[in-house]
Order: sequence, then structure tokens, then C-alpha cells
Amino acid sequence: MVEQSLRPLAAVLVSAVAIVLIVASYRHPNIRDSWSVAAAVAKFGIVASMVPGVLGGESYRAPALEFAPVPNGPPLRLALEADALGVLFALLASLLWIFTSFYAVGYMRGLDEHAQTRFFASFAASLSAAVGIAFAANLVTIFLFYELLSVATYPLVAHDEDGEARAAGRKYLTYTFFGGGVLVLAGTVLVFVLADTTTFGATAQALGNADPTLAKAAFALLAAGFGVKAGLMPLHSWLPDAMVAPTPVSGLLHAVAVVKSGVFGIARLVLEVYSPAVVADLGVGIYLAAVAAFTILVSSLIALRQDHLKRRLAYSTVSQLSYIVLGLALLGPTAVKGGLLHIPAHAFMKLTLFFCAGFIHVETHTDYISEMDGIGERMPLTMAAFAVAAAGMAGIPLVAGFVSKWFLLIGAVEVEQTIFAIALLVSGILNIAYFWPVVYGAFFESPGEADSKPLLEGPIGGRFGAAAGTGSGPAVATDGVGNDADDRPDEADDSASPSTGTYAVDRNPSDHLSTDEQEQRREDAAEAVDAEADAEENSHDDTDHHDVVHDEHGDHGHGGTTGDWEAVGWTGQEGSWLMLGPILAVAAGAVVLGVVPYQAVFLHLIEEILTGVTF
Repeated sequence: MVEQSLRPLAAVLVSAVAIVLIVASYRHPNIRDSWSVAAAVAKFGIVASMVPGVLGGESYRAPALEFAPVPNGPPLRLALEADALGVLFALLASLLWIFTSFYAVGYMRGLDEHAQTRFFASFAASLSAAVGIAFAANLVTIFLFYELLSVATYPLVAHDEDGEARAAGRKYLTYTFFGGGVLVLAGTVLVFVLADTTTFGATAQALGNADPTLAKAAFALLAAGFGVKAGLMPLHSWLPDAMVAPTPVSGLLHAVAVVKSGVFGIARLVLEVYSPAVVADLGVGIYLAAVAAFTILVSSLIALRQDHLKRRLAYSTVSQLSYIVLGLALLGPTAVKGGLLHIPAHAFMKLTLFFCAGFIHVETHTDYISEMDGIGERMPLTMAAFAVAAAGMAGIPLVAGFVSKWFLLIGAVEVEQTIFAIALLVSGILNIAYFWPVVYGAFFESPGEADSKPLLEGPIGGRFGAAAGTGSGPAVATDGVGNDADDRPDEADDSASPSTGTYAVDRNPSDHLSTDEQEQRREDAAEAVDAEADAEENSHDDTDHHDVVHDEHGDHGHGGTTGDWEAVGWTGQEGSWLMLGPILAVAAGAVVLGVVPYQAVFLHLIEEILTGVTF
């Protein structure tokens, strides 16, 4: 049953109105940031108000705008309708935007970032476009908001305004706006030609009766176009490069809006533009599943070789998104349920991980995994939340990832695609392999006795390999664009650790500093190394002399004279609660989804979605 309502339109417009209020309050940061939080709460309230009706089989349709591109031809409609699938995505995005708003305030103020008004305005625009994608009633509308999302998030990716950020922003637009957008437009036009409509649910029968070659071509165009934002290989390389953006943006890109819009588009494509039955008749599902499985495994292997924490998380995202695509492509009810459930499961877990990475950066200016050994003493709650989310990403029980991956595994067996079940199991092992060293190093190693990182250059935990800091281990190698070692200042080598007297804050300047500030830090680090070398030459005992003075930037939590982290206990003293609070709240959400999945509304929405799908 369809109910005429302005609520879908209001959910889109509330953050658009917030843009005006944020910009108008640029002279008053507290008021400006309050508008961002208020808009997030209002958006969530509007979306949540539609959940009971949607669970009862209703959908909410806003007034449409119609126009005819061809005289006397069928009209095109710009229409918004909140159905079960759309509410699933919109509810997730609006809920997590609340926590991200608080976190972003703490992050931007903690680093005294520039252009904060532009940042929060772009954030609001991005969420407006994301909800527009969720509530789009046809391919034309979803294409419009799909492109608006790329434009709205560009200022966030290029926020730092240096050469690297601008290059990443150009690459992001090239892939998502010009690449993915053009492919989606081409697929939309072809569907319109074949079916005389682009309305979801009304195209499947016509496409099933259309010329199979053209129907397959339309599917391939749309899958590739949405696959750009979903990070399907080989269309993924924009995503790790976008890590130059501030961490709240990384959370937005990798957990809430952009990448989820890609997998959401594929969900609309498989479930409503074609339907699983038509996809099976055309025989294109197996090819999509093969691409997804390839992406899952290869991106996991690349993640193993990343020493920069955010880049490791980025390649993990590439892998995890393809779990969703694989579940949809297997075309079985249980597999589709697992794929759709992994949308919120991955969002809660990955947002927690990025929040933790950003908090570590703000408090310690540490970005490299090889420099985080023992950091659990300095940030115990943060690293505990990281461990919980990482366990869920690997499919460990009691966290959200276990439930969704269980459905995926059973679903693959049900449709007799054992090869994909094996790929899922192998991927789970790889997830443990690239998250375990981070957690183990944080809680069970100390800076002076840690193994070399990343994993493919050393053993899994323990102290059986070359100790970091001795210079005897192999050089760190990474994949992707550039080399993590090459990105570090020339004055320090990869084998250095905090115990050498050159702290991470000096050797790895923030991505969000100006060129002059970064150069100044490098000069300070070089002077510190020279001073320490002179002190060691004059010393005749085994006492370490690592009391490096950081006049401007401080040591950010390192303590003592051994390079160990300062122990702060489990009472929340590790930093601002504007950031720590959202970390713990989102991590708790991941546990709730894993322990009581049926009490969380997302699984009920997914079951409602499946009632209208033809398998």
C-alpha cells in the first residue's frame, strides 16, 4: 500500500536547509556545529517515523515531478518513495550521522582544522544526497542524487587543499562522477528504451522479455556504474587515495554514504530493476559474483601489506563491500539476506575502526601500524573498541559481522556455489591476519621489542622475527599508489621506533598540516636525531637518553625515557569525549547487531524487503 506523504522529501531537505544555517553561522562555531547535530537528529527522526508503516507493508511517496524529454513520448519522473529497502539505507545513514557529527566536531577542533564551515556544510550536503539515493523511486532520480553525492563529497576529499589532496579529489571525481555516473546514465537510458519506464519494480517484466543481449548490456552498464562507488576491482583505486581526507570523511566515505550508495544501487539493480529471477535467466549473476569474490580476496591480500592504518582500513573496505555484492549476486534468499544485513553490520564496524584511527591521530599523531605497539596503554578504551570491531569484521561471534557472514556462507551452500563459500572462509582468515597485528601490538608488545610490520614482512605477533628498531628487518613494502616508506620524511628510516627518540608525531606529520608546517616538523625531527646521537656518543653506560623536547607539538602521550606509551587507565582519560563517546557508542551498536539481531530493526526491514522479491 502506498501513502502520499511529504516525509521522504522532508528527510532529503532537512540537511539541505542545514547547509544554509551552517554557512550563516560561520562566525559562531558552537552554533554552527549545533546546526549539524540538530539536522542529523531531525533527519533520523523523520526516517524513523516511517519505520513502523514500512514494516507493515506500506511505502511513502512524495509528489513527483514529471517531464517528457521526447515530444509525445513517455514521461520521465523525478520521484521519491520510502520503501523498505530505502528506509534500510536512510535509517542507517541518518543514525550514524548523529555520532559522526559529534565526532567531527571533536576531530576538527582537536586539530584546529581550517575551513570548518565548508566542511560541515559539505557534510550536510552529502547526507542530503545519500538519503535522496535511498528514497529514489526510479533510475533517473537515483542517477541525479548519485551525481550530486560525488559533487558534495569532493570538497571533503580535497579538504587539505595541498597537491596530494587535490590529486585525490580529481581522481575521486574522475572515477565516481565522470566514470560511474556516465555508466549509470548509459544503463538508465538503455533500460528506458527497453522498458519504457525506469520505475523500480516496473521494469523487471519488460527486461525479462527484451532482447537478451541488450538486457545484459544494460545490466553490465549499471553494475559497473554502481560498482565504482562500491569499490569493485578494478574500479577501486580512488578509494584508498581518498584517505588523505580528514578521518570523519573517511568514515562517511567508507561506512555511511558514498560506498554504501554503490552497493545500494547494486541492490536496487538486482532486486527491483531486474529481480533475481530475471538475473538468473540472463545468466549475469555468476559474473558479478566472480568479480565480487576476486575483489574480496585480492583486496584482503593488499591490506596485509599496508603499514598506514587508514590505507589498511581502506583496502579492508574494498573487500567487505564485495561481501554485500556477492550476497546479492548469488540470487538466493538466504544469501541476499546476508548481503543486505552486511550493509548495517559493516557500517557500524568500519565506522568504529575509522573513528579509532582518527582519535589515535588527533591524540598522538601516529598513523603507522609499525609505531602503535603498546598504544593500548595510552588509549585502552579506543583500542578495545578497535578490537571488538576488528573481530566483527573477521566474522567472530557476538559482533555484527558474524551474523551477516553466517547468512552469506549458508546462502552460498544453499545455491550450490561451494567455491564462493570457500572464498568467504579464506577471506575470514585474511581478515584476522591483517587486523590481528594491530590489536596484538597495541596490547601485548612494547615499542622496543615489536616485530616488523606489516604482516607479510614479519610473523603474526610474538617476538620471533627481527625486532623493530634494530634495523635488521626487511624494508616495509606496500601496494597501492606510492609506498608508505616513501611518504615518510627522509630523516627517518622504517626501522625506527619511538624508543629511538624520534616520535611518530615528528616522523609522520599530519596529513592535515600545511607544507611549511610539515617541513618544520621534519627539521625538528632531524635536529632531535642529531642531538640524541651526540648524547649517545658522550655516554658511557646503558642509560637511554630519549628526553626529546617538543616545544610546540608535545610528545602526545609518550611517557618516560624508554619511549613507552603513558598509561592512562580505563577511565576515559585518553582524550576528548566528543570523539571517545561516539567510538564507544558505535562499537556498542556493532555488538547489539551481533547479539540480538532480531531486536535490531534492520533485520526486520530486510525480511520485509524479501517478501516482495521474486527469486
